[in-house]
Amino acid sequence: MHNLQMVDLKRQYEKIKPEVDAAIQNVLSTAAFIGGPDVKAFGEELAQYLGVKHVIPCANGTDALQIALMALGLQPGDEVITPSFTYIATVEVVALLRLKPVFVDVHADTFNMDIESVRKAITPKTKAIIPVHLYGQSVDMEPLLALAAEHNIPVIEDNAQAIGGHYTFADGTKKMNGSMGIIGCTSFFPSKNLGCYGDGGAMFTNDDKLAEELRMIANHGQKVRYYHEMVGCNSRLDSMQAAVLRIKLRHLDEYCDARRAVADHYDAAFSGNKHIVTPARAANSKHVFHQYTLQLKGVSRDEAQKLLAEKGIPSMIYYPVPSHKQNMLKAFAENQQALPVTDMLTDCVISLPIHTEFTKEELEYVSSNFLAIVDQLSK
Repeated sequence: MHNLQMVDLKRQYEKIKPEVDAAIQNVLSTAAFIGGPDVKAFGEELAQYLGVKHVIPCANGTDALQIALMALGLQPGDEVITPSFTYIATVEVVALLRLKPVFVDVHADTFNMDIESVRKAITPKTKAIIPVHLYGQSVDMEPLLALAAEHNIPVIEDNAQAIGGHYTFADGTKKMNGSMGIIGCTSFFPSKNLGCYGDGGAMFTNDDKLAEELRMIANHGQKVRYYHEMVGCNSRLDSMQAAVLRIKLRHLDEYCDARRAVADHYDAAFSGNKHIVTPARAANSKHVFHQYTLQLKGVSRDEAQKLLAEKGIPSMIYYPVPSHKQNMLKAFAENQQALPVTDMLTDCVISLPIHTEFTKEELEYVSSNFLAIVDQLSK
């Protein structure tokens, strides 16, 4: 049995090695390490893939969220609505900019933002909403966008986990995740569906003025070199990462299909087991399964994880502590609405390996052992 990984990047690389090696060698040969032609070409190619006017690459997904908030001109104390059940970066940048995160709950089946919870959280001080397309599935964007438009609140999509997926509106229109809000943000962390071989990120928008501001903020606030018009930062996607991403973008749809095939196997294997709640797939969302996250009911998650490890099967908890209970953010959670679903999920979710290189034998090994462990713990 191959050494099982949550994400097997080595085997993925081996499949595209000639393409990647040639792309990296080209960067080395031209010595265009910062802001070279590969960065420009990648931005154009990703924009075409997503169906947006502008893609602004940057250093990582956290920077993308921070720069997006900076471009909206929010002021200290302004409120930003965000789920608590998310990776910390979503909320961290809000606090970093001296804004106030307002936490909302999620749905137990999709793990995504509850629109009614958002509705209750809106106040005159609400200046942005950040939906997170968690684990690879789109938030129910149509009612969220309608609610935001009703209150004239901009929407920034955190698309770090769902690039390659899309959302279907009631009229049949399909839009790629990250292309529906005023700004979309993503991460190219190596384990992402579209990941580079280091850190990387990007912002997407159809707004020409915002695109210019995003570019300037990411480049020390300058449009013309040495003429700084606003306070910015230094956030660049380097040319080698862009070269790798150009290759992997061409494979993104097949990568997402491969992940869905793994999820299909797991769904079928675990169907009917009363102690395992498999992830829901919303009818209006094309799930790309950045993670395959289950809920365990009536069995010890910690014991299950321990027994899986003994079988050489990795697993992860995404996320054991919600944002509103993190030490650095507890002060913001005071006097906010209760988040019962979020609190429940942090106690019962567990993610199994999912990636593009799984063999049938490996999938059978993971699913059969997981079932046996759950049955053992439920007795």
